[in-house]
Amino acid sequence: MALNDDYLDYPLRRHGYDHEHYAWSMLSDRAPVTWPEGKTLAVWINISLQFYPLNQRGKPFKVPNGMTMPYPDLRHFSLRDYGNRVGIYRVLKALAAHNITPTFAMNAQLAEQTPYLVQRLKEHGGEFIAHGWNMDHLHYGGLPIEEEAELVKRSVETLQRVTGQPVRGWLSPAKHQSFNTLDLLAENGIEYCADWVNDDMPYVCHQQPGHNSTGSLTMMPLATEIEDQFVMSQNLHSEDAWVTQVKDAFDFLLEESQQQGGRLFALNLHPWLVGQPHRIACLEEVLAHISGHPAVWQASAGDILDAFNAAQRNTKGATR
Repeated sequence: MALNDDYLDYPLRRHGYDHEHYAWSMLSDRAPVTWPEGKTLAVWINISLQFYPLNQRGKPFKVPNGMTMPYPDLRHFSLRDYGNRVGIYRVLKALAAHNITPTFAMNAQLAEQTPYLVQRLKEHGGEFIAHGWNMDHLHYGGLPIEEEAELVKRSVETLQRVTGQPVRGWLSPAKHQSFNTLDLLAENGIEYCADWVNDDMPYVCHQQPGHNSTGSLTMMPLATEIEDQFVMSQNLHSEDAWVTQVKDAFDFLLEESQQQGGRLFALNLHPWLVGQPHRIACLEEVLAHISGHPAVWQASAGDILDAFNAAQRNTKGATR
């Protein structure tokens, strides 16, 4: 059966992407970015602090690392809780040993329920970003916009209230969104989102046409391929294999940043995994490898965003 001539004739048909969420461009063709102090590689270490309810609903799907056995799945519940009771303190000690400023992506319910943990994180130093309400409240297509709007607002405002700090960034539970999520984030003052992983640099992501968003978001890609839970828990690779993969990714991006200018290395960690006694040495090996290099600028996600925006303004000013 032959297609009609107008099959591919629609308003957004054009070179690049057939949507208006963000502009199409090749990473190698963009103007080189230099990070503060002349550095070429920005390093963002993200710590995901999560609460998995014991009675998970699993809507619209069972979130990775959630409860898997018949209720009450105390085995997996207590393992996840281990990260917030024990593992995180080992992780903080390892970060401090290498003078690393982390970013804490924290479920708002966990922050509200564990003020002692929030206080310890504040004492360590670092930026808090919203990680949704908990790991059983997902953002997805089919979720009524009124419900999602309340969920985003409650998550952001609770984390701001408990931490006493502005919340500029967002990481969706399971990195899952609806078509309304980005607009709702912008309406709640969020400046950047870490859900999409289709780049090695930040990029501006516009909200959906026709929505009442208050501004554009910047997408800050938080790599999935090298995060601990993806490699060790989902792909079932060994701890040593994870270390090798992280080092390889870092080394490649470092070399590329020195050849082409400006790259972002983002590593996501889960204390219930890397905070275990048999894995903490692997984390320490990774942190030793990525810290201290003269071309590396290590900072929180918000500071990296600010530097990126400043570099973009300088580039535009230089071309006028």
